[in-house]
Amino acid sequence: MTHTTPKHVQPITLVIFGASGDLTRRKLIPALYVLYKQKLLPPALKIVGTARRPLSDEAFRQQMEEGIRAFSRIKPQPGEPELKAFLSLLYYIALPGGEGDYRQLREKLDSLYAAEASETLPDSRLYYLATPPEAFWPIISNLGKAGLITPVDDPQRWTRVIIEKPFGRDLQSARELNQKIHTVLDERQVFRIDHYLGKETVQNIMAFRFGNSIFEPLWNRRYVDHVQITVAEKVPVGRRAGYYDKAGALRDMVQNHLMQLLALTAMEPPASFQDKAVRDEKVKVLKALQIMTPEQVAKFTVRGQYTAGVIDGQPVPAYQDEPGVAKGSRTETYVALKLFVDNWRWSGVPFYLRTGKALKMRLSEINIVYTRPPLALFKHEWHHGHVEGDQILPNRLTLRIQPDEGIRLRFGLKVPGPEMILHPQEMEFCYSKVFNAEPPEAYERLILDAILGDSTLFIRQDEVEASWEFVDAIIAAWQEQLDLPIHPYAPGSWGPEAADRLMERDGRHWIPEDQHSGQNEPRKG
Repeated sequence: MTHTTPKHVQPITLVIFGASGDLTRRKLIPALYVLYKQKLLPPALKIVGTARRPLSDEAFRQQMEEGIRAFSRIKPQPGEPELKAFLSLLYYIALPGGEGDYRQLREKLDSLYAAEASETLPDSRLYYLATPPEAFWPIISNLGKAGLITPVDDPQRWTRVIIEKPFGRDLQSARELNQKIHTVLDERQVFRIDHYLGKETVQNIMAFRFGNSIFEPLWNRRYVDHVQITVAEKVPVGRRAGYYDKAGALRDMVQNHLMQLLALTAMEPPASFQDKAVRDEKVKVLKALQIMTPEQVAKFTVRGQYTAGVIDGQPVPAYQDEPGVAKGSRTETYVALKLFVDNWRWSGVPFYLRTGKALKMRLSEINIVYTRPPLALFKHEWHHGHVEGDQILPNRLTLRIQPDEGIRLRFGLKVPGPEMILHPQEMEFCYSKVFNAEPPEAYERLILDAILGDSTLFIRQDEVEASWEFVDAIIAAWQEQLDLPIHPYAPGSWGPEAADRLMERDGRHWIPEDQHSGQNEPRKG
């Protein structure tokens, strides 16, 4: 997992398919600008945007400059020469579709370095597919037919392809897409991206566990009561309704983001931090997931769909009324799951996962809740001045991914006075405060890793298929058991009450605690 300045002597061309979309303007080009400004990009790099609409190089550069000024983590200064130099690296070619257009693309790419007599080596190519998923295979197929994919063992140049999510919509389609892609690309050339893996706090899960000897011995069934993973979104589906209604929260978020967070949290220590060793351990976790029976799906999953309401004073239409949503849609905008990892480390420890749209706040975090001491020796103060008897709050480790990336550890301290009363206290680390800077954007790290050929933070074929195998069983049970309810919930809430009951049946509660009235922690019965 290196993160150093590339030492490439050969030129590199980064080609972005779907360059007219929001992802390119808001994330990819601003990330590349920051990498350029920090001198982390190879010295001989050119960036080519492609999309269906006709556009000149200058018009493309102007659009991307607007994106950089609006969305870059590091804002350019007025008259900054580095911004002008970076924009000069950008080119554009319209690509309406068809094999003939890809031959034109090849000619355009071949011509970029032709005028530079100093460049004698052929350029390597990184293709970024920032497109809808139905375009993945046609693009890769046409790249192969146009001779734009070099063999994986070519000694002079390399070819890599970054593919955005979603990768398939079930296990069968994911396998079929993998099989097709492998007729053109070697698996080592495929970089399936999940931007969550580029976030500093996600990477810090491994650093925190395996770089500090006081935590790893406690990271197992003997000391952990349960694990919670929350990825909450405040925004409703909005303009994504057409896509979202065919996907739902389980496909859109659980199969990729939450499964990756689960794998990193539960994995065994890798033999090294080389890409194969890390991904091998993640796959073992995903393959150890207990596949749910239809009866378990009915008991351990909760689906929700938001109704009409208000968030921050702004009206939110019911999901059913969003443009692009089918009448009577049973697509879930919220899902909560209880699942188990059937291996030696985690046997019997429940993992609770939840994600949803139009919730109370934007929040992604992992909570490791530890078991209580075997003997309740102390009274416990849950709130200042309010003693709750001997129900001791358990220790808790929180890894917050967004917003305010950081780590919190809760433990009990004695309240001053004659009685032995414990008060819960938190010790907190915040990236922006400690390092006096915001952490890098996820795409900065991931694009650079792809250029370097480091696939550690990208998703391998067997990871995709293992996560789909788990998710498919849930989808199949939902489709077969049409009487399973889809619970309504108000926008700006934490989701349906049925999700709270999923936890309460086990004597536990969701974190953060402000979603509850009075009761704010697990009580095991």
